[in-house]
Amino acid sequence: MFDDVGKNYDLTNTVLSFGQDRRWRRRTRERLNLRPGERVLDLAAGTAVSTVELAKSGAWCVACDFSPGMLAAGAHRPVPKVVGDGMRLPFADNTFDAVTISYGLRNIHDFRAGLREMARVTRPGGRLTVNEFSTPVVPVFGTVYKEYLMRLLPAVARVVSSNPEAYEYLADSIRAWPDQEALAREINANGWQGCGWQNLTLGIVAMHSAIKPG
Repeated sequence: MFDDVGKNYDLTNTVLSFGQDRRWRRRTRERLNLRPGERVLDLAAGTAVSTVELAKSGAWCVACDFSPGMLAAGAHRPVPKVVGDGMRLPFADNTFDAVTISYGLRNIHDFRAGLREMARVTRPGGRLTVNEFSTPVVPVFGTVYKEYLMRLLPAVARVVSSNPEAYEYLADSIRAWPDQEALAREINANGWQGCGWQNLTLGIVAMHSAIKPG
């Protein structure tokens, strides 16, 4: 499915998020507080547009994704790319100073195993930031947002996406995803500690951050 959406993926994300995707990527880089020379894993990186944003920090950043088609769609972006399964990452223990995954954790078949794998490849004291669609914190806005997911998102995807049916799956997966507090508990239970979160765009997106125990 993701191989099929790679061609127009960046454009589709920008349209469906009303341009907020750029801001969300910048906030992820700022939250990780990356430094030159650090090693960073960008998991579920897709076309590597998020990896390029992270690399602005001067850190060495690698894009890893399960979909060769998605990585191929970002072949023009000058960052290293690796095809890999989030439940069995092709990296040694304690390789990275920081790891991040944006809008991809819910697409890992066993996301808890994915969290544990991310912890395995991160050094003790290393940082995690998970960007994921979440539960809006304003009730009326939450109702409008759910209607958008059910009705407008698939309709817009039919216009701009190379595989509109994929966005029906994505809408369903967002609606079924744990809320902010529940996801923080899952992160703390699977290799990380001290997880907290910051809501972006009224909770449409939540940015969860944690530390690997030292």
